[in-house]
Amino acid sequence: MNGLSLMRLRNLVATAAVAAVLAGCTNDALDTATVDLSTVKNKTEYQLSSKMAAKMSELGMQKTSPIALRIFKEEGTLEVWKANTSNRFQLLKSYKICAWSGKLGPKVKEGDRQAPEGFYPLFPQQLNPNSKYYLAINTGYPNTYDRANGRQGTHLMIHGACSSSGCYSMTDEQMIEIFAMARDAFKGGQQSVQLQAFPFRMTAENMARHRNNPNIEFWNMLKVGYDQFEVTKRPPEINVCEKKYVFNQQGSGAFNPGGTCPAMSTPPALQMAMSTFEKGYKLDYEKAMKKYDGMVWYEPSEAERKAIVAKQRAGRELAYAPTGNSIDAGKLMKASDLEKKLAEQKEAEETKVAVEIQKKELEKATKGGTHVPVPAANPVPQPVLQAAVEQPAKMSFWGLFSKSEPAEQAPAPVAQAPEQQAAVQPQVQPAGAAAKQTRSAGAPQKAQPENTAVAAANAEAAVAPTTEAPVAVEEPPKKQPFWKIWGN
Repeated sequence: MNGLSLMRLRNLVATAAVAAVLAGCTNDALDTATVDLSTVKNKTEYQLSSKMAAKMSELGMQKTSPIALRIFKEEGTLEVWKANTSNRFQLLKSYKICAWSGKLGPKVKEGDRQAPEGFYPLFPQQLNPNSKYYLAINTGYPNTYDRANGRQGTHLMIHGACSSSGCYSMTDEQMIEIFAMARDAFKGGQQSVQLQAFPFRMTAENMARHRNNPNIEFWNMLKVGYDQFEVTKRPPEINVCEKKYVFNQQGSGAFNPGGTCPAMSTPPALQMAMSTFEKGYKLDYEKAMKKYDGMVWYEPSEAERKAIVAKQRAGRELAYAPTGNSIDAGKLMKASDLEKKLAEQKEAEETKVAVEIQKKELEKATKGGTHVPVPAANPVPQPVLQAAVEQPAKMSFWGLFSKSEPAEQAPAPVAQAPEQQAAVQPQVQPAGAAAKQTRSAGAPQKAQPENTAVAAANAEAAVAPTTEAPVAVEEPPKKQPFWKIWGN
């Protein structure tokens, strides 16, 4: 083998090694569970793998030490954080969420298909081993903040089966691991697991990118708790007053969710740490604002997210419905281009609604196979003699949805000789007689074709929204004051 061939062989080996490393990084980043469910005899007693146990040991974690869950909708990620021996939380494992419904933003009412955002305490009784979605953990929505703001919804879960209507859905293999980690933490004495559900990682760049979103005020409130966890690596203490979240605050009195906040203070050690953090954040945000000057983020719909992962459903059960993430489906756009796109979407939606209304009205007008006339909302009387010689202007079917479409003009009246007029006039009835004849008819009369379109255009459909009463999950009494830990 000559020198050139030997060099090429070494390059190939090196390339293969790099590829293997990159593949390992990719798999680790996705970190999907590799549990063989066919070997699991009791899903609620499943024990974590030796690989997971080794990783916990390496990070200084006990099997039954506390955990916290963090969700980031935009990138479709659920993270499990676990406390080490110094009671600082570290990232143990990251999972790709298989499906979440709706768009970025909090859940507000029953049926809006939104997955919750906020801080939710998960108690042992919220673990459901008998879920029809394999295994489930109830998020406890609505929490104290949600109830104070009149938000409603029930049965919002983290569960398996990869199908969502307001939940965060994982694969069954992922869910059995998450369930086991929560179960072990409760066995170790943890009273509640904190779920932190965010629209995205609240970095300076992401906050600047989403600055025009209508939910930005709500997100700025969540960001306080997000930042404190980033700095302290401990789940923040949560209270609600004046219908707002407050984090790690020492109050002079009780916290009333809907009432005035008591006098509050931040532990000195935390205050100092946050002051330094916020200075750096401010500089980063200013840079991000320059980067995104004149640009806005287009937030994709659920359908647009589903489209980019449609191939993942091939060969699986119909219930398996991954939704993809907003990072891949969304994009940065010029503000003028986004305004135009949103206007087009609105027009398309309005046209769709109009077509549905028209369809229902036409079905009602031809009920039972008989043409049933629908009276116009504001009938306009016409001169009788003119009606005998003129036909009303005709409008095409599609003209019903566009005020700009000109009506088809009827042909101009043709002059007639006196003897012809005499032949026509005896056939014309007075208006009163015609109305009387119509009222006396026992069966519905067949309407004229041109009147059908006019009647249908005047009809309106009304839809009454419905909601369900929320099912609240009661929270246990507060644990001992937390602020003593800041001196550690």
